[in-house]
Amino acid sequence: MQDICIRPVRNEDHSQVEKLIVAHWGSARMVVHGEVFFPAELPGFLALRDAEICGLVTYCIRENACEVMSLDAFQPGLGIGSLLIEAVKEEARAKGCARLHLVTTNDNLNALAFYQKRGFRLAALRPGALELSRKIKPEIPLVGENGIPIRDEIELEIDL
Repeated sequence: MQDICIRPVRNEDHSQVEKLIVAHWGSARMVVHGEVFFPAELPGFLALRDAEICGLVTYCIRENACEVMSLDAFQPGLGIGSLLIEAVKEEARAKGCARLHLVTTNDNLNALAFYQKRGFRLAALRPGALELSRKIKPEIPLVGENGIPIRDEIELEIDL
């Protein structure tokens, strides 16, 4: 992990960040709990290895809570996701946030395991939430990882 550098996303990174979001999420926009977000326009952190982007996290701070909007580690197994989450935690604490939370979908077993191993707990289940999300963003697939139908949002959180 020592050859991985974490730094804040800068204005000049915007077009590259947007390309990464589109490549990995299928669109420049995300729909979470019925709201549209454009992750490339949000604050975030990049993970760099040998001057190449190997990870990205974006987040949104509202009042005393910080929400992770996207997390991508492009080279799995190197601790990139963990480093990015730690960077967001530090920033959220510095901004006075009491908790860090995120939403994933019921099919995303890797994310559910990743976050729970890092101390996050299940905070909310929104059954059928993807029906509304698909009305806003029809390109959301019906079936996700492991052939599991994508139907529900699951919120995870950790106290800071």
